[in-house]
Amino acid sequence: MLTIRFDNRFGSERLQPEQSFYLNENDTLVINRFKYYISHIQLIDLTGKTIVPENQYYLIDIADEKSTAIQLSVPEGRYTGIRFLIGVDSIRNVSGVQTGALDPLHGMFWTWNSGYIMAKLEGSASSSMIAGKQFTYHIGGFRRHHNTTRLIELQAPAFTDSLTIIANAATWFNGIHIAKEPVCHSPGGLAVRFADNYSKMFSIQSKQ
Repeated sequence: MLTIRFDNRFGSERLQPEQSFYLNENDTLVINRFKYYISHIQLIDLTGKTIVPENQYYLIDIADEKSTAIQLSVPEGRYTGIRFLIGVDSIRNVSGVQTGALDPLHGMFWTWNSGYIMAKLEGSASSSMIAGKQFTYHIGGFRRHHNTTRLIELQAPAFTDSLTIIANAATWFNGIHIAKEPVCHSPGGLAVRFADNYSKMFSIQSKQ
């Protein structure tokens, strides 16, 4: 059994709901919600062979500590890399009502046309110009140029039964100005920019 833990952070600080962070010297954030889908996990062993666990979908949510640890039934061995998709593939986006992590009750589904929200980040910021100083980023879109799924590939020192992956939410704001872009709730160019940013938020935690 392999356990993959997602250590959600903002910069170097642990990310928890209602926590304040400095985005820059002029902007303070409070993050209320941070959720994202992980799917299509693959592992690479020492020989370079790709191991594909049972294909499942996982919703990581900072408000649910249990969701941040994924357990996979895989052959015993030493692994040196991992691949996974952040988001939900196009087939699942058009497969009708689903259960488990893909249940619409989790608040991560728009419509049959727009599909799943791949990742969600919400909170307030001192620079926001909308009511309540809010920002709400619901990033989705699975069709052609509006596709917001991203393939993540990470290399790691050899691991056997556990792996910790850091997810740094601060990368979402690379090139984004909350004062000008406080809301993203539909597929399009802005959502693709966010997807490009969150594709860079993952790294392997070095063992001490």
